[in-house]
Amino acid sequence: MGFSTKAIHAAIEPDPVTGSIMTPIHLTSTYVQEELGKHKGYEYARVSNPTRTVLERQIAALEGGKEGLAFASGMAAISTIFSLLKSGDHVIASHDVYGGTYRLGKLILGNFQLEFDFVDTSDIDNLRNAIKPSTKMVFIETPTNPTMTITDLTAVGKICKSKKLISIVDNTFATPYLQTPLDYGIDIVVHSATKYLNGHSDMLGGLIVLNDPALIEQLRFLQKSIGGIMSPFEAWMCLRGMKTLAIRMDRHNANAMKVAHFLHNHRRVKKVNFPGLMSHPEHRLARKQMRGYGGMISFDLGSFDKAKELLKRVRLCALAESLGGVETLISHPVTMTHASVPPDQRKKIGVTDGLVRISVGIEDVEDIILDLNQALKGV
Repeated sequence: MGFSTKAIHAAIEPDPVTGSIMTPIHLTSTYVQEELGKHKGYEYARVSNPTRTVLERQIAALEGGKEGLAFASGMAAISTIFSLLKSGDHVIASHDVYGGTYRLGKLILGNFQLEFDFVDTSDIDNLRNAIKPSTKMVFIETPTNPTMTITDLTAVGKICKSKKLISIVDNTFATPYLQTPLDYGIDIVVHSATKYLNGHSDMLGGLIVLNDPALIEQLRFLQKSIGGIMSPFEAWMCLRGMKTLAIRMDRHNANAMKVAHFLHNHRRVKKVNFPGLMSHPEHRLARKQMRGYGGMISFDLGSFDKAKELLKRVRLCALAESLGGVETLISHPVTMTHASVPPDQRKKIGVTDGLVRISVGIEDVEDIILDLNQALKGV
């Protein structure tokens, strides 16, 4: 079964009562049991919900995993993963992960004697050298947010297996349409479903997919115990969005490639980060392990004032947090997504004051380029 077919049909059956082709939204907090110990598979909504179950099964099918779990947000999913750890454990993460992941690791979980080191995992030797006796987990983004760095998934999978470390990949930017990390030996895949999976900027959610039965059991227990679960309505919204994931990603890919080339050739742009460009340091690796380069680009204008001027002048591109919607969104990582990352760390990883991140939408690409061009003229 092809990807588009799975995105529309995997785990989805007509409602047995009405024949509804759309999965019903089961708005209930509890379920009536026939007698003690006898129920229809559902007991309490925090533990499970039929709408949520369909979404969990569908994302598992798309990622090629055994089981999926749905959460209230991407950060709720990541927080639950980190709850697998114990005091004194050490985590290695990509050095330019999403600012919320950095904030959780350094500013919150550090208070519970969990140690986080953020290293440039595009050089696999950095990962090897960062491993300690206390290391338990490796958390990778590829491509990273916002510098679009690529990490070798096969190498990460092999290292983590040999050292008995839990490997996690945040696959939000690529989506399972472009990249399936479980195929490379990764243990856990996590998504902010808010982004490309939903694709319409109208819900919040997080998803986890994995294969290992022991980890599945642990994460199910944590999901129930911590309680950061996705609501039935959000699950339904994500199910609806994922039906068009393939055709949306094709358009995001095509548009982003043209926008990246436009920016790369513009005299006011100092640098463009996009794995589809041959100038990208990991272009060949991206081509090897991805089925497209995605819709995310970042580019450097050289100063805060120039970035601010561009963001003031855009009209079609919407200045906003988030990404992955059908509309083009543009943002300033230093003051938005990565504001909690210390300035010296931002400078080290390439998140400069002049860096702008753009989530290229599915509008007519000529209109996106026209908007960026008129805004750049005033920079």
